[in-house]
Amino acid sequence: MNLSDIPFGVTDWSQIERSEHAGETGMAYWRTQVFGNIRVRMVEYSAGYLADHWCKKGHILLCLEGELHTELEDGRHFVMTAGMSYQVADQAEAHRSSTTDGARLFIVD
Repeated sequence: MNLSDIPFGVTDWSQIERSEHAGETGMAYWRTQVFGNIRVRMVEYSAGYLADHWCKKGHILLCLEGELHTELEDGRHFVMTAGMSYQVADQAEAHRSSTTDGARLFIVD
């Protein structure tokens, strides 16, 4: 990640328009800011959310609230709770997320 040509700024996430993204089950709600080639998102997954695809995009993800289950295509499974993070490179390991009771995340990719 190369952070360049981004002046200092403050984001009030409550003022960023929310977009809806249906999962295989449940919904994901994104508030997104783009700085050059860096996308920064505040994401909320509804209870019962299951991603509708295997993601190959790299991310740095911080779980802010709730419990997030991340499954890798090779069968490994990780549980993230508030205060935990993960990182994965582009094209490194396909993954998908789910949550039973909902989760709120901060994601940089």
